[in-house]
Amino acid sequence: MASNGRERVIVVLSLSGGNDGLNTLVPYTNSNYYDYRPTLGISEDQVLRIDDEVGLHPSMTELKDIYDQGNMAIIQGVGYPNPSRSHFRSMDIWHTCEPDKIGDEGWLGRAIRELDPSTENVLTGVNFGRGLPRALVCPGVPVASVGNLETYGLLTGISGEDNRSQALEVFSRMYAPAIGSGPVMDYIWETGRAALKGADILKVAPERYSSSVEYGNYAMGQSMRGIAQVHFAELGTRVLYTTSPYNAFDTHANEAGDHARLWRQVSESVSDFYDDLREHNQGEEVIMLLFSEFGRRARDNGGGTDHGTGSVCFVIGDEVKGGLYGEYPSLNEGDLEDGGDLLHTVDFRSVYATMLERWIGLDPAPIVGGTFEQMDFL
Repeated sequence: MASNGRERVIVVLSLSGGNDGLNTLVPYTNSNYYDYRPTLGISEDQVLRIDDEVGLHPSMTELKDIYDQGNMAIIQGVGYPNPSRSHFRSMDIWHTCEPDKIGDEGWLGRAIRELDPSTENVLTGVNFGRGLPRALVCPGVPVASVGNLETYGLLTGISGEDNRSQALEVFSRMYAPAIGSGPVMDYIWETGRAALKGADILKVAPERYSSSVEYGNYAMGQSMRGIAQVHFAELGTRVLYTTSPYNAFDTHANEAGDHARLWRQVSESVSDFYDDLREHNQGEEVIMLLFSEFGRRARDNGGGTDHGTGSVCFVIGDEVKGGLYGEYPSLNEGDLEDGGDLLHTVDFRSVYATMLERWIGLDPAPIVGGTFEQMDFL
Protein backbone atom coordinates (compact mmCIF):
# COMPACT_ATOMS: atom_id res chain seq x y z
CA MET A 1 0.00 0.00 0.00
CA ALA A 2 1.27 3.47 -0.87
CA SER A 3 2.09 5.92 1.92
CA ASN A 4 -1.12 7.83 1.12
CA GLY A 5 -3.13 4.74 2.13
CA ARG A 6 -4.18 3.78 -1.40
CA GLU A 7 -3.64 0.38 -3.01
CA ARG A 8 -0.73 0.21 -5.41
CA VAL A 9 -1.45 -0.09 -9.13
CA ILE A 10 0.43 -1.40 -12.18
CA VAL A 11 -0.13 0.18 -15.61
CA VAL A 12 1.29 -1.50 -18.71
CA LEU A 13 1.78 -0.04 -22.19
CA SER A 14 2.75 -2.69 -24.73
CA LEU A 15 4.63 -1.38 -27.78
CA SER A 16 3.26 -3.77 -30.37
CA GLY A 17 5.41 -4.86 -33.28
CA GLY A 18 8.95 -5.03 -31.91
CA ASN A 19 10.38 -1.66 -30.93
CA ASP A 20 13.85 -0.84 -32.28
CA GLY A 21 15.84 -0.72 -29.05
CA LEU A 22 19.02 0.49 -30.75
CA ASN A 23 17.30 3.64 -31.97
CA THR A 24 15.40 4.07 -28.70
CA LEU A 25 18.38 3.96 -26.35
CA VAL A 26 21.11 5.05 -28.75
CA PRO A 27 24.78 4.06 -28.15
CA TYR A 28 25.93 7.31 -29.73
CA THR A 29 29.65 6.89 -28.94
CA ASN A 30 29.87 3.38 -30.40
CA SER A 31 31.34 3.35 -33.91
CA ASN A 32 29.80 -0.07 -34.62
CA TYR A 33 26.36 1.46 -34.23
CA TYR A 34 27.00 3.91 -37.07
CA ASP A 35 28.62 1.17 -39.19
CA TYR A 36 25.49 -0.96 -38.76
CA ARG A 37 23.11 1.96 -39.28
CA PRO A 38 24.37 3.94 -42.32
CA THR A 39 20.78 4.99 -43.14
CA LEU A 40 19.02 5.06 -39.78
CA GLY A 41 21.79 5.99 -37.34
CA ILE A 42 20.79 8.94 -35.15
CA SER A 43 23.55 11.52 -35.08
CA GLU A 44 25.29 12.35 -31.84
CA ASP A 45 24.06 15.93 -31.84
CA GLN A 46 20.39 14.80 -31.96
CA VAL A 47 20.51 12.25 -29.14
CA LEU A 48 18.98 13.18 -25.78
CA ARG A 49 22.00 12.22 -23.71
CA ILE A 50 21.65 10.04 -20.63
CA ASP A 51 25.39 9.73 -20.00
CA ASP A 52 28.62 9.65 -21.99
CA GLU A 53 27.63 6.48 -23.85
CA VAL A 54 23.87 6.34 -24.45
CA GLY A 55 20.96 8.68 -25.02
CA LEU A 56 17.29 8.61 -25.92
CA HIS A 57 15.68 9.05 -29.34
CA PRO A 58 15.16 12.78 -30.03
CA SER A 59 11.36 12.35 -30.04
CA MET A 60 11.36 11.21 -26.41
CA THR A 61 11.63 14.70 -24.93
CA GLU A 62 8.93 14.28 -22.28
CA LEU A 63 10.27 10.89 -21.20
CA LYS A 64 13.74 12.41 -20.93
CA ASP A 65 12.24 15.01 -18.57
CA ILE A 66 10.79 12.20 -16.42
CA TYR A 67 14.20 10.50 -16.42
CA ASP A 68 15.88 13.75 -15.36
CA GLN A 69 13.43 13.99 -12.46
CA GLY A 70 14.67 10.57 -11.28
CA ASN A 71 11.41 8.74 -11.99
CA MET A 72 12.27 6.47 -14.94
CA ALA A 73 14.27 3.25 -14.87
CA ILE A 74 15.76 2.24 -18.21
CA ILE A 75 16.43 -1.50 -18.35
CA GLN A 76 18.98 -2.36 -21.01
CA GLY A 77 19.32 -5.60 -22.93
CA VAL A 78 15.98 -7.13 -21.94
CA GLY A 79 15.01 -10.47 -23.46
CA TYR A 80 15.02 -14.20 -22.75
CA PRO A 81 17.04 -17.31 -23.72
CA ASN A 82 16.55 -18.93 -27.13
CA PRO A 83 14.56 -15.97 -28.45
CA SER A 84 11.87 -16.13 -31.10
CA ARG A 85 11.59 -13.56 -33.88
CA SER A 86 7.92 -14.36 -34.39
CA HIS A 87 5.62 -11.56 -33.21
CA PHE A 88 3.04 -14.02 -31.95
CA ARG A 89 5.37 -16.46 -30.24
CA SER A 90 7.58 -13.82 -28.66
CA MET A 91 4.64 -11.79 -27.37
CA ASP A 92 3.10 -15.01 -26.08
CA ILE A 93 6.30 -15.68 -24.11
CA TRP A 94 6.26 -12.18 -22.62
CA HIS A 95 2.57 -12.57 -21.80
CA THR A 96 2.70 -16.01 -20.17
CA CYS A 97 6.33 -16.33 -18.98
CA GLU A 98 6.41 -19.73 -20.73
CA PRO A 99 9.39 -19.78 -23.13
CA ASP A 100 9.41 -23.56 -23.55
CA LYS A 101 5.73 -24.30 -24.14
CA ILE A 102 2.47 -22.60 -25.08
CA GLY A 103 1.12 -21.08 -21.89
CA ASP A 104 -2.58 -20.79 -21.09
CA GLU A 105 -2.37 -18.23 -18.28
CA GLY A 106 -1.11 -14.67 -18.49
CA TRP A 107 1.25 -13.34 -15.83
CA LEU A 108 -1.05 -10.45 -14.96
CA GLY A 109 -4.06 -12.76 -14.99
CA ARG A 110 -2.29 -14.86 -12.35
CA ALA A 111 -1.48 -11.70 -10.40
CA ILE A 112 -5.12 -10.58 -10.49
CA ARG A 113 -6.17 -14.01 -9.23
CA GLU A 114 -3.81 -13.61 -6.28
CA LEU A 115 -5.00 -10.06 -5.58
CA ASP A 116 -8.69 -11.02 -5.74
CA PRO A 117 -8.97 -14.80 -5.24
CA SER A 118 -12.71 -14.69 -4.56
CA THR A 119 -13.45 -12.52 -7.62
CA GLU A 120 -15.10 -9.92 -5.45
CA ASN A 121 -14.29 -7.14 -7.92
CA VAL A 122 -14.85 -7.71 -11.65
CA LEU A 123 -12.73 -4.61 -12.33
CA THR A 124 -9.50 -5.62 -10.60
CA GLY A 125 -8.07 -5.75 -14.13
CA VAL A 126 -9.08 -3.44 -16.99
CA ASN A 127 -7.69 -3.37 -20.54
CA PHE A 128 -8.08 -0.55 -23.04
CA GLY A 129 -8.07 -1.77 -26.62
CA ARG A 130 -9.54 -4.40 -28.87
CA GLY A 131 -9.52 -7.99 -27.67
CA LEU A 132 -7.88 -9.12 -24.46
CA PRO A 133 -4.08 -9.39 -24.26
CA ARG A 134 -2.91 -12.84 -23.21
CA ALA A 135 -1.07 -11.27 -20.27
CA LEU A 136 -4.50 -10.75 -18.68
CA VAL A 137 -6.08 -14.08 -19.62
CA CYS A 138 -6.56 -16.56 -16.78
CA PRO A 139 -9.41 -19.04 -16.18
CA GLY A 140 -11.88 -17.69 -13.67
CA VAL A 141 -10.44 -14.17 -13.78
CA PRO A 142 -12.77 -11.52 -15.25
CA VAL A 143 -11.08 -8.60 -17.00
CA ALA A 144 -12.96 -5.75 -18.63
CA SER A 145 -11.69 -4.90 -22.12
CA VAL A 146 -12.76 -1.39 -23.08
CA GLY A 147 -12.67 0.45 -26.37
CA ASN A 148 -14.47 3.62 -25.33
CA LEU A 149 -15.72 4.22 -21.79
CA GLU A 150 -18.77 6.15 -22.98
CA THR A 151 -20.00 3.23 -25.10
CA TYR A 152 -18.51 0.25 -23.23
CA GLY A 153 -20.69 -2.68 -22.29
CA LEU A 154 -22.49 -5.82 -23.32
CA LEU A 155 -26.27 -5.48 -23.74
CA THR A 156 -26.06 -2.11 -22.02
CA GLY A 157 -29.14 -0.86 -23.83
CA ILE A 158 -31.29 -3.46 -22.04
CA SER A 159 -32.57 -2.19 -18.71
CA GLY A 160 -33.61 -4.28 -15.75
CA GLU A 161 -31.79 -7.25 -14.25
CA ASP A 162 -34.45 -9.79 -15.32
CA ASN A 163 -34.45 -8.57 -18.92
CA ARG A 164 -30.68 -8.65 -19.12
CA SER A 165 -30.52 -12.14 -17.60
CA GLN A 166 -33.04 -13.36 -20.17
CA ALA A 167 -30.94 -11.81 -22.94
CA LEU A 168 -27.87 -13.64 -21.66
CA GLU A 169 -29.76 -16.92 -21.65
CA VAL A 170 -30.78 -16.35 -25.29
CA PHE A 171 -27.17 -15.53 -26.13
CA SER A 172 -26.00 -18.77 -24.48
CA ARG A 173 -28.62 -20.91 -26.28
CA MET A 174 -27.51 -19.44 -29.62
CA TYR A 175 -24.04 -20.86 -29.11
CA ALA A 176 -24.98 -24.14 -27.41
CA PRO A 177 -25.20 -26.23 -30.65
CA ALA A 178 -21.69 -25.18 -31.61
CA ILE A 179 -19.90 -25.54 -28.30
CA GLY A 180 -22.01 -27.89 -26.24
CA SER A 181 -22.87 -27.38 -22.60
CA GLY A 182 -21.31 -27.85 -19.20
CA PRO A 183 -18.19 -25.90 -18.22
CA VAL A 184 -18.04 -23.95 -21.48
CA MET A 185 -21.60 -22.74 -21.11
CA ASP A 186 -20.97 -21.90 -17.47
CA TYR A 187 -17.94 -19.90 -18.54
CA ILE A 188 -19.95 -17.94 -21.14
CA TRP A 189 -22.64 -17.23 -18.57
CA GLU A 190 -20.21 -16.06 -15.89
CA THR A 191 -18.21 -14.01 -18.38
CA GLY A 192 -21.36 -12.33 -19.60
CA ARG A 193 -22.53 -11.59 -16.07
CA ALA A 194 -19.13 -10.14 -15.21
CA ALA A 195 -19.19 -8.00 -18.35
CA LEU A 196 -22.63 -6.64 -17.48
CA LYS A 197 -21.60 -5.86 -13.94
CA GLY A 198 -18.34 -4.28 -15.06
CA ALA A 199 -20.09 -2.15 -17.67
CA ASP A 200 -22.55 -0.85 -15.10
CA ILE A 201 -19.76 0.11 -12.71
CA LEU A 202 -17.54 1.66 -15.39
CA LYS A 203 -20.31 4.05 -16.40
CA VAL A 204 -19.37 6.22 -13.45
CA ALA A 205 -15.73 6.74 -14.51
CA PRO A 206 -16.25 9.50 -17.11
CA GLU A 207 -18.81 11.19 -14.85
CA ARG A 208 -16.32 11.42 -11.98
CA TYR A 209 -13.43 12.66 -14.11
CA SER A 210 -12.27 16.24 -14.24
CA SER A 211 -8.81 17.35 -15.33
CA SER A 212 -6.95 20.24 -16.90
CA VAL A 213 -4.70 17.82 -18.83
CA GLU A 214 -5.40 17.62 -22.57
CA TYR A 215 -4.38 14.27 -24.02
CA GLY A 216 -3.40 13.86 -27.65
CA ASN A 217 -6.18 12.97 -30.09
CA TYR A 218 -4.62 9.66 -31.11
CA ALA A 219 -5.06 6.09 -29.89
CA MET A 220 -2.36 5.99 -27.22
CA GLY A 221 -3.33 9.37 -25.80
CA GLN A 222 -6.99 8.46 -25.53
CA SER A 223 -6.18 5.06 -24.00
CA MET A 224 -4.07 6.74 -21.32
CA ARG A 225 -6.89 9.18 -20.66
CA GLY A 226 -9.27 6.24 -20.22
CA ILE A 227 -6.84 4.59 -17.80
CA ALA A 228 -6.70 7.81 -15.79
CA GLN A 229 -10.50 7.99 -15.70
CA VAL A 230 -10.81 4.45 -14.36
CA HIS A 231 -8.06 4.96 -11.81
CA PHE A 232 -9.51 8.20 -10.47
CA ALA A 233 -12.99 6.65 -10.20
CA GLU A 234 -11.63 4.51 -7.32
CA LEU A 235 -13.19 1.26 -8.51
CA GLY A 236 -10.55 -0.96 -6.94
CA THR A 237 -8.71 -1.55 -10.22
CA ARG A 238 -5.14 -2.75 -9.59
CA VAL A 239 -3.97 -3.60 -13.12
CA LEU A 240 -4.53 -1.37 -16.15
CA TYR A 241 -3.28 -2.32 -19.60
CA THR A 242 -3.19 -0.90 -23.09
CA THR A 243 -1.39 -1.58 -26.36
CA SER A 244 -0.09 0.74 -29.05
CA PRO A 245 -1.83 0.43 -32.43
CA TYR A 246 -1.41 -3.14 -33.62
CA ASN A 247 2.09 -3.89 -34.96
CA ALA A 248 2.86 -0.17 -35.22
CA PHE A 249 6.46 -0.69 -34.09
CA ASP A 250 7.14 -3.30 -36.80
CA THR A 251 9.37 -0.90 -38.73
CA HIS A 252 10.69 -2.92 -41.69
CA ALA A 253 10.39 0.22 -43.85
CA ASN A 254 9.93 3.97 -43.38
CA GLU A 255 11.37 3.65 -39.89
CA ALA A 256 12.91 7.10 -39.56
CA GLY A 257 9.57 8.91 -39.76
CA ASP A 258 7.36 6.23 -38.21
CA HIS A 259 9.60 5.57 -35.22
CA ALA A 260 9.89 9.29 -34.49
CA ARG A 261 6.11 9.74 -34.68
CA LEU A 262 5.40 6.73 -32.46
CA TRP A 263 7.84 7.75 -29.75
CA ARG A 264 6.52 11.29 -29.82
CA GLN A 265 3.03 9.93 -29.16
CA VAL A 266 4.21 7.53 -26.45
CA SER A 267 6.28 10.22 -24.77
CA GLU A 268 3.46 12.77 -24.80
CA SER A 269 0.84 10.23 -23.66
CA VAL A 270 2.87 8.94 -20.73
CA SER A 271 3.83 12.46 -19.68
CA ASP A 272 0.18 13.60 -19.85
CA PHE A 273 -0.84 10.61 -17.73
CA TYR A 274 1.70 11.43 -15.03
CA ASP A 275 0.75 15.10 -15.10
CA ASP A 276 -2.83 13.93 -14.55
CA LEU A 277 -1.82 11.68 -11.65
CA ARG A 278 0.06 14.50 -9.98
CA GLU A 279 -2.77 16.97 -10.50
CA HIS A 280 -4.95 14.52 -8.56
CA ASN A 281 -2.24 13.78 -5.95
CA GLN A 282 -2.18 10.11 -6.94
CA GLY A 283 1.27 9.76 -8.50
CA GLU A 284 2.88 7.76 -5.73
CA GLU A 285 0.58 4.72 -6.01
CA VAL A 286 1.16 3.99 -9.73
CA ILE A 287 4.05 2.51 -11.66
CA MET A 288 4.05 1.95 -15.41
CA LEU A 289 5.86 -0.61 -17.58
CA LEU A 290 6.67 0.03 -21.26
CA PHE A 291 7.87 -3.02 -23.18
CA SER A 292 7.94 -4.63 -26.62
CA GLU A 293 8.10 -8.27 -27.70
CA PHE A 294 11.60 -7.99 -29.18
CA GLY A 295 14.10 -5.53 -30.61
CA ARG A 296 15.44 -5.22 -34.15
CA ARG A 297 18.54 -6.46 -35.98
CA ALA A 298 21.69 -4.44 -35.46
CA ARG A 299 22.00 -3.56 -39.16
CA ASP A 300 19.42 -1.48 -40.95
CA ASN A 301 18.03 -2.71 -44.28
CA GLY A 302 18.18 0.64 -46.03
CA GLY A 303 14.79 1.93 -44.92
CA GLY A 304 14.01 0.06 -41.75
CA THR A 305 15.08 -2.81 -39.52
CA ASP A 306 14.11 -6.46 -39.30
CA HIS A 307 13.08 -8.60 -36.33
CA GLY A 308 15.79 -9.01 -33.69
CA THR A 309 16.07 -9.95 -30.03
CA GLY A 310 17.51 -8.02 -27.04
CA SER A 311 15.95 -4.59 -26.51
CA VAL A 312 15.05 -2.03 -23.83
CA CYS A 313 12.10 -1.51 -21.50
CA PHE A 314 11.11 1.24 -19.07
CA VAL A 315 9.55 1.40 -15.61
CA ILE A 316 8.16 4.81 -14.66
CA GLY A 317 6.68 6.24 -11.49
CA ASP A 318 7.14 8.69 -8.65
CA GLU A 319 8.39 5.85 -6.43
CA VAL A 320 10.74 4.38 -9.08
CA LYS A 321 14.47 4.77 -8.52
CA GLY A 322 15.43 6.19 -11.87
CA GLY A 323 18.59 5.35 -13.74
CA LEU A 324 20.18 2.82 -16.08
CA TYR A 325 19.86 -0.85 -15.15
CA GLY A 326 21.39 -3.92 -16.74
CA GLU A 327 24.17 -3.93 -19.29
CA TYR A 328 23.93 -2.62 -22.84
CA PRO A 329 24.38 -5.57 -25.23
CA SER A 330 27.74 -5.72 -26.98
CA LEU A 331 27.80 -4.42 -30.54
CA ASN A 332 31.05 -6.16 -31.39
CA GLU A 333 30.68 -8.23 -34.54
CA GLY A 334 31.59 -11.48 -32.81
CA ASP A 335 29.11 -10.93 -29.99
CA LEU A 336 26.01 -10.58 -32.18
CA GLU A 337 23.75 -13.61 -32.11
CA ASP A 338 23.13 -15.28 -35.47
CA GLY A 339 25.23 -12.61 -37.12
CA GLY A 340 23.01 -9.67 -36.32
CA ASP A 341 21.02 -9.88 -33.07
CA LEU A 342 21.81 -8.27 -29.74
CA LEU A 343 22.23 -10.77 -26.91
CA HIS A 344 19.99 -10.11 -23.94
CA THR A 345 21.64 -9.28 -20.62
CA VAL A 346 18.49 -9.09 -18.44
CA ASP A 347 15.70 -11.67 -18.37
CA PHE A 348 12.34 -9.91 -18.64
CA ARG A 349 11.04 -12.09 -15.79
CA SER A 350 13.45 -10.28 -13.47
CA VAL A 351 11.58 -7.06 -14.28
CA TYR A 352 8.21 -8.70 -13.63
CA ALA A 353 9.41 -10.33 -10.39
CA THR A 354 10.64 -7.00 -9.06
CA MET A 355 7.33 -5.30 -9.78
CA LEU A 356 5.24 -8.13 -8.36
CA GLU A 357 7.07 -8.51 -5.06
CA ARG A 358 8.40 -5.05 -4.33
CA TRP A 359 5.41 -3.11 -5.62
CA ILE A 360 2.25 -5.13 -4.98
CA GLY A 361 3.58 -7.65 -2.45
CA LEU A 362 3.02 -10.92 -4.31
CA ASP A 363 5.26 -13.96 -4.41
CA PRO A 364 6.55 -13.76 -7.98
CA ALA A 365 7.82 -17.34 -8.38
CA PRO A 366 4.48 -19.03 -9.23
CA ILE A 367 3.50 -16.10 -11.44
CA VAL A 368 6.67 -15.83 -13.55
CA GLY A 369 7.53 -19.52 -13.41
CA GLY A 370 10.61 -19.57 -11.20
CA THR A 371 13.06 -17.47 -9.22
CA PHE A 372 14.72 -14.60 -11.05
CA GLU A 373 17.13 -12.01 -9.76
CA GLN A 374 15.32 -8.87 -8.77
CA MET A 375 16.44 -5.37 -9.64
CA ASP A 376 16.82 -2.23 -7.56
CA PHE A 377 14.54 0.18 -9.44
CA LEU A 378 12.00 -0.27 -6.61
